[in-house]
Order: sequence, then structure tokens, then C-alpha cells
Amino acid sequence: MLSRQTLHEDSPGVNVSSPSGEEVVISLKPVSHPELAAIHITDSLFPIGRTEPPFDTYPQELAVDLSRRHARIFCEYGAVYIADLGSKNGTTVNGEDIRQKTRRLQDGDTVCFGGALPFRVELGERAHSGNRGRRLASLTLEPERADAGLQPIVVTHFPFLISKADAAFARYKTEQPQQVNYLSRRHAHIFQKSGEPYVEDLGSTNGTFLNGIRLDEHAARLQRGDTLAFGGHHFVYKVGFEEEQPEADPTVTTFAKLPPAAAARGVDIANANTGHHAGAAASAHPAGSASAGSNADKTTFIAAADSFLNIFCVDPAPQPDEINQDAQGQKPEATNDGTSPRVKGKHAALASAVKDVFASDRPGQLRRTLLLSAAGIAMLVVVVLGIHLSGAPEREIKELLADGEYARAASLSEEYLTRQPESVAIKAYGTEALLRSMVPDWLAALQKRNYDQADAIIAAARDNSRRNNDVQALLGELQWIGNLERFVVGRGGLEAPIRLYVDDNKIRSLLKWWDEDAVGHQRALDRVAQMVPEFREPYAVALSHLRKVQSDKAVYLAAIDRLQATIVEELNQDRPQSLNEIFNEYADKYPRLAGMDTLREDLRRYIEIRDLAGAQRLGPLASKLSDTRLSTPPFIDRVKAMSADGRLPPAALISQYLRASQAWNGGNSAQAFAALEKLPEGPWSDVAARQLQHKKEVIAQFDALQKARGSKGYEDKLLGFYAMLDADEDTYFIRSIDGDIRTVRDKAIKRAEDMMARAQTAWRRYRDNGAIAGAQRLEAGVSNEFRAQARLLADAAGEANRGARIYQDLKAGYPPQWAKLQSEIQAEAELQRRSMLELQRVIEPGVLKAKLALLGGAEK
Repeated sequence: MLSRQTLHEDSPGVNVSSPSGEEVVISLKPVSHPELAAIHITDSLFPIGRTEPPFDTYPQELAVDLSRRHARIFCEYGAVYIADLGSKNGTTVNGEDIRQKTRRLQDGDTVCFGGALPFRVELGERAHSGNRGRRLASLTLEPERADAGLQPIVVTHFPFLISKADAAFARYKTEQPQQVNYLSRRHAHIFQKSGEPYVEDLGSTNGTFLNGIRLDEHAARLQRGDTLAFGGHHFVYKVGFEEEQPEADPTVTTFAKLPPAAAARGVDIANANTGHHAGAAASAHPAGSASAGSNADKTTFIAAADSFLNIFCVDPAPQPDEINQDAQGQKPEATNDGTSPRVKGKHAALASAVKDVFASDRPGQLRRTLLLSAAGIAMLVVVVLGIHLSGAPEREIKELLADGEYARAASLSEEYLTRQPESVAIKAYGTEALLRSMVPDWLAALQKRNYDQADAIIAAARDNSRRNNDVQALLGELQWIGNLERFVVGRGGLEAPIRLYVDDNKIRSLLKWWDEDAVGHQRALDRVAQMVPEFREPYAVALSHLRKVQSDKAVYLAAIDRLQATIVEELNQDRPQSLNEIFNEYADKYPRLAGMDTLREDLRRYIEIRDLAGAQRLGPLASKLSDTRLSTPPFIDRVKAMSADGRLPPAALISQYLRASQAWNGGNSAQAFAALEKLPEGPWSDVAARQLQHKKEVIAQFDALQKARGSKGYEDKLLGFYAMLDADEDTYFIRSIDGDIRTVRDKAIKRAEDMMARAQTAWRRYRDNGAIAGAQRLEAGVSNEFRAQARLLADAAGEANRGARIYQDLKAGYPPQWAKLQSEIQAEAELQRRSMLELQRVIEPGVLKAKLALLGGAEK
């Protein structure tokens, strides 16, 4: 019994919903004919044709180049596709001809039908209402004739492809081969449109009939009680269906339930995920089909959807179908008794021709016929014997397959291919044998999450089938399935976080391979599922995983691309601080997006590097560049760009400077000077030269300080030397005078506090007396009031600046209240000075100079 299963109700062929609860809306905007209205597509399938709406309302000169069945647009696996159906004047996507091809559509693509109707594709999303409304629970095709030996068919997922290669119809090939052959490979399909069932003929040879009328290029809506026939008068069914109100959440994983009518019978489940190949019928019932009596008590239950990618794939060289004269509307010739003759098969026609020859009443002709017949029979015996002998390898392999000795059959096939490398039959048997022998073990390894073992099984299979290019291609498909499962399961499941710059690249790689030939990959995997039944359920699970990964690409990878572009733009505009807010916004909006903390950390490190580079602090910058390891591409690329254009020192200079710093902080000034003098030339040579000069001044001041030890003014010289030292670069000398600094530190800070207190007293008196007003500045002379206020302001500023310098020299923390006081005093002093300078054309130069002199101490 075959297994036809699905994991999600939102199977291929329905509107594609994003994780955020939104559905894809497809819009076609006219490019060169603004008088035409935009076309908005919300159903999963949209027909393009001369007689289809809205094209049937277009002016004749615009629609004349469209074929009746021109193309179809449909949703599949979270993506939007267009399929040209072999139209006369073709279809193009972005100027590329896709005649008889299927192409995935992207937002912004331009499609043109027949060369005269170009449209721009816009893919958007609309909010999901929460309830999908009315939909079919199942559609039943009940055989009209009880004596036809047909099973009822219950369809619960759409679209459903009617095909002579599908197990639902191929099962009858043993008893009714001619009737099955009246069906086409892609005969018709039943699909949903706005919750209603429709049937569309796919250009079949012998037609699809609804209530006795052959369908044209239009899809037709099905009603309860309709009579639906495929290919003639044998596969004739009565239509019935049940409706349901679905759950509000369509994304919940469920398993399809049997309808009551199907549950009452024995249920034979037909396989949808194994594809539609000519060999499907053989695998459906290897020992022949059931009798008419037993079929009447069974139901073919279709529990998984077919693929639009398969339904609208145009075969470049399709095999011709047998023509049913009744279906073509031709009446058969009447016999003598007035009844219609049975249609002759190939063997019956041959026997009839032989009978006519031997029925001749001319003896001469009869003798010649007998001689020729004898010679022909002899030649036939020789030919049959040759065929028998030449077919011995195939028979041997086939017998091993029948006995279940798959590994032996695969090995023998590879051996025979060394002598018959072009044998299609041996390759086919070898492919089936190898897959049947290795796929179960490979699936077991995947189930145990032993992905390395699964890869090893694939590799061994490749080595054992080097001469069979057919199976090599299928092994590549299985390898991709293994990679998909390794990715999905290995990172924690479908809802696991998507790691920035890790998972997104893997998703792109996986989907790039699939999207290059989605139809071809699906056909190949369908073949594997057909040959190895154990693969069918894991294959369905993999397709479900694929749809989720495609959904993640549409939502999260698009967000990552936007974030990447924003980071690059903000860095190019030198606005890195704005990125913190952007990172917080993305973290809130996309909760499954992992790696934002890593971005924040790289941002912090980048800002440190940028600031040190801007300040040209070579020592700390060299240490930071040596120790920092950025993790994310945008910041790595940015630092590389800064190095390339000279904003950062080159690696050779950094290495040499770090050696000089090591010697300098070890007290070896001579070695440090020698290393600095050997620094390579470049954009940072001037900065390195200034560092060399600074270090020479430090040595000179240090020597002078040692000589002044114990003398008057030593404390001031000590503080001055301490102030010139760089806390990051001159650590050796800071350690050398650390004891002396601690000795004078408390005394110096007490002095600085006294200075700040005197500055505060002078500032309060200045403010209590009122600031220097405009009238005082305009006085022809220097009044006592101006002189007194100017001195208070100058004294406050002087004391504050001297106290602040002591804090700076000691590298001590500057108390906030003193910083605020100094800022207020400096602001007032600067205001008064600017105001006086603005009056230089009004008052006499001598008076102006005197007043500025009184404010002179306050200007700094």
C-alpha cells in the first residue's frame, strides 16, 4: 500500500502565508499602456489567455498576440512562479524568453506576454484576517458505472493532477490498458479558486468532459452532481464535495482525516509526493490490480497536494497518447448487424492482416506466402534468440531485484556497465538497486542525527556507481536533502533563532541550489520516492522544512539585507552612534534574529578604533588593533577600508611601533628610539615622528627632574613632568615618580581645592553685584564699578583655571561642582570679551584696550 501524506494544511497551491500572518498579494502594473488597470491576484492560480479576464476586455490590437492558453501565474512553496504553456508568441521575464519554461518571479520583475503586453510585478503582503472562510473539506469522484471496476476518489488537498502515470489511474493499466492510455500524462487538474472547486483541461489529447461538454481552454467550476469524464467514456465520475469552516490559525501542523465515506470503505491511499512518471503505475500494484468487485469496496484517498510546478511543466518532446475516436466526436463504422465494432489493438490488427493474406484463393500466391513466412519465422527465431541472450544481464539484475538482493544487483549493474556503458536498461535497474540498498541506511543515519555517517553513505554510493550518471544525479539530490536536515535539525528546529552571518548564508546556499531548477529537483526526488517507499514520508517532511526555510528567507533574510545596507550607509556617513538605536529596533521587530549582541560589541570596538585614529593616538591605537578581533562582516570590511586608505596605520608600522613601546615601557629608551627611527614611511610617519619627539622630551625632563630633587620648586617641576606623561604610553616613567607624586598629591589637591573655593567666592560677589552691563561697557572711561566687577571676574577665572590645572597635572578626578563652576565663569568671561570687541568702532582704542586688560585674566 502506498502512503500519500502531508504535514501542513497550507499545502502547495494555496495562498502563501508568512509567519507574521500575512498573505502574498501579486500585482501586475501595466508598463507601456497606462490606460489599462492594474491586475491584482489573490488566488493561488491565475490564467493568462486571450479569452481570460481581464484580457478578454482589452482592445483587439493588444490581445491579438495572446494565445488562448498562454501562461499561468501560481504560488508554490512560498514563492511566485510564471509558466509559459507553449504560447505562439512567447512570454519574457526581464527580456529573457521563457517559452515552455517555468520561472520564479521577484518583486520588480517585468513580464511581457506576446511581445505587446508588458507588466511590472509587485509582490506585497496583506494582513490576514485570522479566518480563511469557506473552503473544501474534500471532493469526491464517485464512478458513474458500477461495472467499470473503478474506485471512488476522495481529494482532500489541492491541486489534484489527473494523469495516466498517477497511481490513482495507473492501477487499472493491467485490466484496461487502452482506457488508461487514453489519458494524457498531464490530462487535467482540479484546484480551488476562492474556496470553490474548479477543473481545467491541460490540453489533453482526448479531452475532459463536464456534463457531456468538452472543456475548452477555460477552467470550469464544479457543482455537486456534475458528471466529470476524462479521456472518453470509461473514467466517468459523479462530483460531490463537503465544506468546512477551518480553524483561525492555518499554520498549525495537522494530519488529514478520512472523510466518513472513505472511512466506511477499505481505504487505498494513493501517493502524491512520488511524482507522475510512467513507471508509477507499475510500482502502485506490482501484482496487478484488484478486481472490479473488490475495487467497489475501496476508495482512493488523495491526502496530499500535487505541485503546480509539475502540473504546468511543458514536456519538450511529449510521448503521443492513443487517440480515442469516441472522445474526438467521430462515429465508428457500423457492422453488418448494426452494432459498432470494437476498436482493434495493435496485436489484433496484425492478426487480421495475416488472416487476410492466408485467406487468398490464389494457389501461387499462397505458396509464395508460405515460403516467405517460413523464412520470416526463421529470421524471427534468430532475432528472438539474440534478444534473449543480449537481455541476459537485465534479466539477472531484475531477478536479484525481485529477490530483494539490492546490493548484489547494484554491484552487478556497475560491472555490466563496464561492457555496456550506454545501456539505458542496466542503468535504470542499477539506479533502483543502489537506491533501495542504501537509502534505508541513509535515512536511519539522518534519524539518529548522525549526519557525518549519512554523508559517508552517500560518498560510498557514489564510489560504487561511477559509471551510472543517472544515479549520480539522484545521489546529489539526496545529499541536498541531508544538508537541509543537518541545517534545520542541527540548529534546533524550524523555530530556532536565525544567527546573523551564520544561518543566513547557509539558507542562501541551500535555496540557491533548489531555486536553480526547482522543477527538476522535485522530479528527481519524486523518482527516489517512487523507487524507495521508505523515502516518501521523510521527503514530505523535507518539503515542509523547505517551505519554512523559504519563508524565513522571505522575512528574516530580507530584514538582514536591509540591516546590512543600513549599517554600511551609517558607517559611510560616519554616524556609527545611530546604529545602537537601529539594533534595538531590529531586535524588537525580529525576535528570532540572533547575533544583535555581537553587532553591538563590534560597534563599540569600531567606535574606539575610529576615535583613537581621529585623535592620532598611535600607541593606544596600535594596541587596540593588535588585540581586537571583530566578528561581523560590515565592521571587518570597514576597518579594512580604513587601513587601505591610510586612516589606520599599516600592519608593518603597528608591529614595529609595538616593539618600540615594549622597549620604552621597559626603560630601554635607546632601543625604543632606534625602533622608532626605523618605522616605515607612510601616512602615519608624521604621527610617529611626533611620538619620537615626545619621548625625547620626556627623557630630557626626567633627567632635569632628577637633578632638581631636594631643591626649591621641585614639587612644581614634579607636577609639571607628571602632567606631560601619557598614561597609556609612558607607564615606565609614571611608575618611576609614583612615590614622589603620592607624597605631594594630598598637598597639591588641598591647594587646588583652596583655589577653587576662592574662585567660587569671587564669582558669587560678581553675580551679587550684577554682571557688567552694556552701559558700563559703553562708558567713555573706566569707571570704578567696571574696574571692580572686571577684577572679580578675572580673579574668579584665574583661580578656577589654576585649580583645574593641578587636578589635570595629578590626573585626579575633577569634582563635578568645580567643573560646573569653571564652565560658568569661562562662559561669562568670554561673553564680556566678545561684547567689548564688538564696540571697537564706538569707543576710543585706549579705553577699549584698558577694559580688555582688566578682563585679560578671564579670557583664558
